[in-house]
Amino acid sequence: MKKHIEYKTTGTCSRQIDIDVEDGVITDCKFHGGCMGNTAGVAALVRGMKAEDAIGRLRGIKCGFKPTSCPDQLAIALEKALAEEK
Repeated sequence: MKKHIEYKTTGTCSRQIDIDVEDGVITDCKFHGGCMGNTAGVAALVRGMKAEDAIGRLRGIKCGFKPTSCPDQLAIALEKALAEEK
């Protein structure tokens, strides 16, 4: 099943993450705002990855003294999307 997610981030420089997931695999990911090189790199790395694997690798990553980060927000968005499917 194909799903498009528009997730409004909190606590990060990025404002939103757009994610496409098909049959549990991330097919596209784009951050709006944030550190361009870092977010583009994270987006490129997760393309083709199973959503559960991305969550396992990215959840809990912090940015400096912030309690979250752009990768952590991506994991949270994926967790919410997977929970909605159940």
